[in-house]
Amino acid sequence: MTKKDIIIRTDGHAGRITLNRPEALNALTSEMSIAIEDALDRWRDDPDIALLVIDAAGTKAFCAGGDIAELYEKGSAGDFAFGRAFWHQEYQMNLKIAQFPKPVVVFMQGFVMGGGVGVACHASHRIVSETTKVAMPECGIGLVPDVGGTFILGRAAGEVGTYLGLTGTRMGPFDAIFAGFADYFVSQDDWVDLIDDLAKTGSIAKITKMAQPVQKGDLESQQSEIDALFGGATLSEIGVNLAESHSQFAEETSKRLAKGSPLAMACGLELIRAARSGDLSDALEREYRFSYRAQKQGDFLEGIRAQIIDRDFAPKWHHSGFDVPRADIDQMIESLGANDWTETGEPT
Repeated sequence: MTKKDIIIRTDGHAGRITLNRPEALNALTSEMSIAIEDALDRWRDDPDIALLVIDAAGTKAFCAGGDIAELYEKGSAGDFAFGRAFWHQEYQMNLKIAQFPKPVVVFMQGFVMGGGVGVACHASHRIVSETTKVAMPECGIGLVPDVGGTFILGRAAGEVGTYLGLTGTRMGPFDAIFAGFADYFVSQDDWVDLIDDLAKTGSIAKITKMAQPVQKGDLESQQSEIDALFGGATLSEIGVNLAESHSQFAEETSKRLAKGSPLAMACGLELIRAARSGDLSDALEREYRFSYRAQKQGDFLEGIRAQIIDRDFAPKWHHSGFDVPRADIDQMIESLGANDWTETGEPT
């Protein structure tokens, strides 16, 4: 990491964190994640810091995900420890954001995906704008929605979270608010003034004053159909529901679902449903069980190869259809025993 990749400083009453890799869509590296966690630890009990502000440089993305180039390189060489350590620490940082005892105000422009969701969407005050596009596209690369994403998806209305998690559908600002990934819509033209006020006053009062009324988005209009299509107990049942429906939405959704890793989608379905109870820590522990195994046993490295490295967009998944055997699901999400993720533990 270079010093410019992330800018951490204090500004008045605010602790400021700015992701600063706009040329890479602010993709999150392990060093950046560690720097965020260190700042959270430092400011937690600092009496001079009343709140945190997290934003990002550039116009295209708050953070389009984790920087997976090195992870792919090492994983392809049989070194799975690097990825496991990265996910372990990242999830620890995600939880610390959620549990931070002071307001954490996040400004999300452009793409907010994967690891970006982990930084932004567990904050206490999540602000979106005209350009925001939020998504959890992990199943398309052989991973499950992680960084606590299953926790948010599991609490979305009806089966909306199931739909979003399995298809990776992008949400605009109002859909993101409806699905529980954001709280306030504030025009980007007002962000500089709002951040300045947060730093000067140490108060979040101006957020609600500057927020615009929430409008009805696509997801709210589509929810009844989503609930009917994605109410199946298994991935296979959802596939049947989509195949038997002749609506344009079902046909488009079926095409989108066909691109994902069947194993990742089947496991993602389990984890999203499981996250409807319990807390964020429970969800992160379950997600880590999958990510711990994803390189060696799952479709993750093949998904990265097809989508990012070779870009042939023709991944050879372990399964060719939606009927994923129960035993294959269990072996990806069962307990890791002593290797299970914990809030304060170290990766092994």
